[in-house]
Amino acid sequence: MNLTELISLEDRYQLLTYKKFPLDVVRGKGKYVYDSEGKEYLDLYGGHAVVSIGHCHPKLVKAIQDQAEKLIFYSNAVYSPIRAELSKLLVEVAPKGIGAVFFSNSGAEANETALKIARKFTGREEIISMENSFHGRTVGSLSVTGAKKYRDQVRPLLDCKFVPFGDLESVRNSISERTAAVMVEAIQSLAGVYMAKQGYYQGLQKLCEEKGALLIFDEVQTMPGRTGAMFACNNWEVTPDLITTAKGIAGGIPMGVTFVKEEIAKTITYGEQGSTFGGGQIACAASKATLEVIQEEKLVENARSVGEYALKIISEVPKVKEVRGLGLLIGVETDLPGGEVQKKLLSKGILVGTSDHPKTIRLLPPLIIERTDIDRFTNELRKIL
Repeated sequence: MNLTELISLEDRYQLLTYKKFPLDVVRGKGKYVYDSEGKEYLDLYGGHAVVSIGHCHPKLVKAIQDQAEKLIFYSNAVYSPIRAELSKLLVEVAPKGIGAVFFSNSGAEANETALKIARKFTGREEIISMENSFHGRTVGSLSVTGAKKYRDQVRPLLDCKFVPFGDLESVRNSISERTAAVMVEAIQSLAGVYMAKQGYYQGLQKLCEEKGALLIFDEVQTMPGRTGAMFACNNWEVTPDLITTAKGIAGGIPMGVTFVKEEIAKTITYGEQGSTFGGGQIACAASKATLEVIQEEKLVENARSVGEYALKIISEVPKVKEVRGLGLLIGVETDLPGGEVQKKLLSKGILVGTSDHPKTIRLLPPLIIERTDIDRFTNELRKIL
């Protein structure tokens, strides 16, 4: 079918989700995707930061194929070699003090799990989260999402206080003996890519320790490796009590992971957590291969190096108001609507994302991206602006 027929068919039978590119992607390789007519696009969006090691990396494809030939799925009711191997690897790369992981299928589920653990462990109900934050679309994750346009559609929600992101004093004035957890995105991506100052994250950890609350880091977009460190919290030498991730952790296969500090993990007993598909064999094989590629090809280091280059060169483009971010999570604010810039770049064969900030586009590319790709983007952006 042609593109017009495809758009009509999908829009007819699928609930509306995102405003989609007028584009059908049928194939991907490395940092490129291709439409049904064979046109090539440089993918600086990565399908919402999911394609961490590039499209169809040979090692990832082989790992999925090999596992599919042996066993596609069996639940957590049995032991699984690939699940055991991945669990060990994840704890080994995690910040010191993390003792165990829980597998789910998405970032929202990983965040729900973290909230549930925090409330049970502390015996408290209240959560403190940040204004303009985004943590998912389930009722629980929306309860702690600070962006009102998502949250206000489904009230009533769980008990949560919202404070300005980056304002440690506001947290200090809000945290109490009722607070189960403080939840924060390492970088507020959807809001327009905003990051707090260095001392903020350490200050959150100290406040939580003083009040007996848990610190939850939402690293759904930032782990593995996107900020130039395996975990974004590594950049600030902070070890949260709970860390969540999803997006790029399995290279494109759905997976969510909740990382749990050792002393908290020891208090969790049979029946408190569960997920039928969480930790499925295909997802675990994909995640293990993804992490191994990131380590073998030094993609964390590449994200740091190319990210630093991108922040510098993009900021020199006339009419770019501000470039924000860390590593390969980058927000570019211009004097034009983000959607307009996105469409013009698409016509030049470059995919980027937008954000809730009306004039900010986002770059969330595969971690294999090179400086020459940033040059190409920058040159086209300069012409557009």
